[in-house]
Amino acid sequence: MPAEKIHLGNAKQNKLFYLVANAVIFRNSDGRCLILKRSHSEKVHPNKYCVPGGKLEWKDLPVDKPTRRNGDVLDYENAVEELLSREAREEAGIEIDLSQGMQYINSVAFIRPDGIPVVLVKFAVLYKSGEVSLEKGAFTDFAWVNAEEVKQYDCIEGIKEEVEKTIEVLKKN
Repeated sequence: MPAEKIHLGNAKQNKLFYLVANAVIFRNSDGRCLILKRSHSEKVHPNKYCVPGGKLEWKDLPVDKPTRRNGDVLDYENAVEELLSREAREEAGIEIDLSQGMQYINSVAFIRPDGIPVVLVKFAVLYKSGEVSLEKGAFTDFAWVNAEEVKQYDCIEGIKEEVEKTIEVLKKN
């Protein structure tokens, strides 16, 4: 029998994590990637430059609307792709192009200062359209940077290398 709602009653406490996905967005027209400056009020990495991304939420998995039923398991295909598209729109006001897929960059597991464990997976994606319009209260600045320019910004550790790798991988296409 498939689940009727999402709940943690049967979950093992030591196996619960936030799942976060980030998009390093590459703009083909000038070979640059988008970075955003986090607000001073952010719990994690305040005032640091980052890339768009966010957490997979329960609302992203509506039990009455799975994309597929796999026996008693409810599947949600393209959940990460939809998450990245939503976050690019919400955080930066732009659209990303997933028609050519996304390139895996890397992953990291970490523990936030508030004790919450996180699994973060990062992808290189193509910019599609739109002018950057920052999410109010969450971000204070942005820049389109190449692999050299990103070194001038105070970024979350790893962002500079991810921008460089994204440019290397997507510029070939």
